[in-house]
Amino acid sequence: MNKELKNSSCCSVNRPSSIRESEGRAESNKHSEKLLKLKEKMVFLSGGEYLMGTNDEEGFKTDGEGPVRRVKVDSFYIDSYTVTNQEFKQFVIETGYKTEAEAFGWSFVFYKFLNKSHIKIERQVPGTPWWFAVDGAYWFQPEGPGTTIEDRLDHPVVHVSWNDAMAFCNWAGKRLPTEAEWEYAARGGLEQKNYPWGNELTPEGEHYCNIWQGKFPDHNTLEDGYLSTAPAKSFPPNGYGLYNMSGNVWEWCSNWFAKSNVSTSNKIDIQTPKVMRGGSYLCHKSYCNRYRVAARSANTIDSSTGNLGFRCVADV
Repeated sequence: MNKELKNSSCCSVNRPSSIRESEGRAESNKHSEKLLKLKEKMVFLSGGEYLMGTNDEEGFKTDGEGPVRRVKVDSFYIDSYTVTNQEFKQFVIETGYKTEAEAFGWSFVFYKFLNKSHIKIERQVPGTPWWFAVDGAYWFQPEGPGTTIEDRLDHPVVHVSWNDAMAFCNWAGKRLPTEAEWEYAARGGLEQKNYPWGNELTPEGEHYCNIWQGKFPDHNTLEDGYLSTAPAKSFPPNGYGLYNMSGNVWEWCSNWFAKSNVSTSNKIDIQTPKVMRGGSYLCHKSYCNRYRVAARSANTIDSSTGNLGFRCVADV
């Protein structure tokens, strides 16, 4: 594996378009039973200080993972698992919202999920040949025409841009986590560990997350049980009762991406993309071990892929 590939965020790809904020916000449906149910999945985290980032050589310095610094967060609520297809479906039913993947008419799909009998493979992404821009791919048909979420309603919703996630949050009366909040939650009360459960990737041979097993991108042994997304409540939760803070799908944060370690800042800079955390089912140590809790990546706010979702937080 060449050095350029190893240091790239291979399971992330951005839409080649101008960055633009979502102008319209879905109206909040106050006091509905559905929204109350969405809040029942949340876990209360008491605020405090923790050591954010890493100085470990395994980290990517060019991503701004270090140095380790002490960060304080206020108390907040966080979803115990990512927003699911079922939840996003209800949002769309009640609001009529159209995602940016639908507006653009396409989204990024991993090559192993392409169905040549239903789609035309036209646009392979330069530098990341495992990604294809597939016409008609969006949250409801994740691999393009002829596919559906109906048999995976409990899986994380994917193909949602940052703007789409913000629209859902506004409807649900929630918000996206800051990067500092996300890492605080992901660590589950542990200090400076690699993963939400400790330093061993597979303690006693047990898999604790959904990542690529085998040789990327050619062969996945499926040792963790999944080729694509796993249900949002898969694998043991961390010490705070949160599921899949590593692997499965990347998760949007509210922060604009910067490598200056000003990770708690929300200063708007339209020249930089938004932070993503947690890694995905496409991450592998040989090239992109960004499923570590200190790892970070980014994408433009109108981009959507088959391995990018989100979870919400709420103020106390």
